[in-house]
Amino acid sequence: MTIALNGQNLAQKRQEILEYFYRTFDTDEALCGLLKNDASFFKQPNHLRHAFIFYYGHMATFYVNKFLLAGLLKERLNEHFESVFAIGVDEMSWDDLNSANYAWPSVEEVRAYRKRVRELVGGIIEGLEFTLPITPNSPMWAVLMGIEHQNIHIETSSVLLRELDLAHLNEGVFLAPMEESRGEAPRNSLLHVKGGAFTLGENWDAPTHYGWDNEFGTHEVELVDFEASQYLVSNGEFKEFVETGAYESGEYFSQEGKAYLGFTKAKAPKFWRNKGGAWVLRQISREIALPHEHPVEVSFYEAEAFCAWKSACLGKEVRLPSEDEYYALARFTHAFSKEANVGLKKGSAVSVNAHAFGDFYDVRGNVWQWSITPIYPYEGFRTHPWYDDFTVPTFDDRHALIKGGSFASLGNETLPSARYAFRKHFYQHAGFRYVHSSNPAPTHLNTNIYETDALLSQYCDMHYGGTHFGVPNFSKHVVELLLPYAKARGKALDLGCSVGRASFELAKHFDAVEGIDFSANFIRVGVALQQKGTLTYNVSTEGELRTSAHVNLQELGFEKEAQKVGFFQGDACNLKPQFSGYDVVLCSNLIDRLRTPQLFLETIGERLNKGGLLVLVSPYSWDEAYTPKEAWLGGFYREGRAVHTLENLQTLLKEWSLLGCHEVPFVIQETARKFQHTLSQMSVWKKV
Repeated sequence: MTIALNGQNLAQKRQEILEYFYRTFDTDEALCGLLKNDASFFKQPNHLRHAFIFYYGHMATFYVNKFLLAGLLKERLNEHFESVFAIGVDEMSWDDLNSANYAWPSVEEVRAYRKRVRELVGGIIEGLEFTLPITPNSPMWAVLMGIEHQNIHIETSSVLLRELDLAHLNEGVFLAPMEESRGEAPRNSLLHVKGGAFTLGENWDAPTHYGWDNEFGTHEVELVDFEASQYLVSNGEFKEFVETGAYESGEYFSQEGKAYLGFTKAKAPKFWRNKGGAWVLRQISREIALPHEHPVEVSFYEAEAFCAWKSACLGKEVRLPSEDEYYALARFTHAFSKEANVGLKKGSAVSVNAHAFGDFYDVRGNVWQWSITPIYPYEGFRTHPWYDDFTVPTFDDRHALIKGGSFASLGNETLPSARYAFRKHFYQHAGFRYVHSSNPAPTHLNTNIYETDALLSQYCDMHYGGTHFGVPNFSKHVVELLLPYAKARGKALDLGCSVGRASFELAKHFDAVEGIDFSANFIRVGVALQQKGTLTYNVSTEGELRTSAHVNLQELGFEKEAQKVGFFQGDACNLKPQFSGYDVVLCSNLIDRLRTPQLFLETIGERLNKGGLLVLVSPYSWDEAYTPKEAWLGGFYREGRAVHTLENLQTLLKEWSLLGCHEVPFVIQETARKFQHTLSQMSVWKKV
C-alpha cells in the first residue's frame, strides 16, 4: 500500500517514507537484475518502445528532474542523463521508434548514476523540513511523486521484460513464486450487480494519500442495475474465441481492431506461443503450458472483439464495462476491503477462481481490467505543476481506462481511486470481464479543452481567436517579421510553442517544423488539431459565464502544412540531443520564463546550423516565480546602473550577429471587457 499523508509523529512518518523509498528503489533494481547481461539492456522489447536501458535510467532521472522543479535541488547531477532519459514514450502511433536517434551510455555508467540518486533521495528525505498532513504543495509530495512513478515503471517494465526473448533473461522468478496450473477454467456466467447513485473523485485540499491529477475533482453518476461476468475471462474461455478463426477473418473486430490485426499479424494473444501444436504462455521470465484457468491478457481490441463474439453466442449484447460500472461492482462486492493478488505477492496471475469477492471473483487484482471508457478529466480537474503531462496527453479518446490493478501493481495503483489508461493496442498485464447493461457506454468524452483551465483557453484564443483593437495575431505577425531574415525552406524549431499557432505558420515556409513546450497542456492542443482538424475551447465572458469558440485547421489554411509539424514536450534548457540541425529557432515569450536563461543562450547555438537564426521574442517581464533574480538578464541595477535585457543579450551573444529588432504587440482576452495588452521585443540573431 501507499503512504497515508496524515499522522501525529513527524519522525515516524519520515522513517515510513524513507523505508517506502528504499523498498521501491530496491524492488526496481531486483527487477532489472533479471536481465542476463549488459548487452540485454540494449535490446528493444518491441519497435514501439525504447531499449530497456532507457527505463533503467529514466526511473532515476525522474527524481532529479522533479526535485529541481520542486526546489529540492539547485543543481543537476548529470545534465546529459537528465536529458536523454527525461521523457518516455507513450505509444502514440504504430510507427517504429527510431533508435538511431539515441546514443545510450553504458550500463555501468547508469548503474553508478542510480546509486548516486538513491543516496541523494535518501538524504533529502532524512533532512527535508515538512509538516503533517502532507499536501500537494508540500516538498514531500515531490518525494512521493517520485516513489509512485517508480512503482508504475516497475510494473510497466515487467511487461517489457515479458516481451524480450528469454535468452536475454536470467532463469528464476521475480521476488515471488509463480502458481502452477491447477486445471480447467470454471464456467463463466452473468450475475446481478446493484446500481445506484455515487460520487467519485479525490479532494486536492485534503488528500488522504498521494494521488495523480486525474483522480482529483468530482464525478457524479447514477446507474441502473446490470449484470457482470462472475469471473475474469480465462485463457480457456478465450481459447474458444481463438479457435473460431476470428483473428484470421477479423469478423468480430472493429475497424480499428482490424488495423491492429494488420499491423501486428496477431493470431492469438501476444503472450501465447504455439509450440508443436500446443499453446504455451510466456510469463515474465519463463514459459509454461497454457493455464486455462488463468485470466487471459489481451489488448483492448481483442477484448472488444471477444465481446462481439460472445454477444452472438449468448443472443444478447455484452460489452466491456464502463469505469462507472466497475466502481459499482467494486462497491457492490466491497472489493477494496478484501484480499487480492496485488503488490507482487505472487509472481504472475493466478486462477480466476482463487480470490472470491462475494459471488464474484477478481473484482480487484490478478490482472487489470479493460473498460470501455476513455480517460477524461473529472469536473474541477487541474494538473500538478511538477508533472503537468502525467494525464493530459491521454485526453484524446484513444486511451481506455484499466481498472483494479494486477499482480504486479504497487502503491497508488492498488487504491480504489486509481485511474490509469493506455492506448488500445497496449499490453499491460490486462484482461477483462464483460457486462450486459442498459447503462450508457461512454466512448467519446474529450471533444473540448477541459473547461477549468482558464489560462489554456486564453492562450487558445490568443493563438486562434479573433483580433482585438486592431492588434494583429501575434504568432502570425512574428513569423511574418522573421521571414525576410530567413533562408527559404529548411528546418525550424518553435521553442516554447504554446498551443502551436506559430508552428503551423512556420510550416507554410519551412520543409519541417518541430514545436516544443514544457507544458503538455499546451502541446496537446496542437496535437489535437493535427489529429482531428478541429478544436473547441471556452472563453470567459463574465464571472462564471463562458462561451464556446471553435478552431478549424482547414479554415485557417493549415490543413496540409499541419502534417509537416511534430510536437514534443521538453525543457528548453535541457533538450534531448536529437533536437538539432535547425535553420531557425524561434523563442516566443520564453526567455523570461526560464530558470537559467544564460545557460540556454550558451547552449542553443549547438542546435543551429551555421548561419542559422535565433529569434528571441519577449516582453522581458522578469519574475522570481520563474527565474531566480540572480539569473535575470535585465531589469535590475548593477553598481547603480540600470541593466536592460537587450543590452545584456548583446554582451552574452557577442559572437552572434544582431540583424534587427522589432516591437511586437499582443492582446490576451481575460473576459468580454478585460484585456491584457503587452509589447514584446523581437531580436533576430545570426550564428556566425
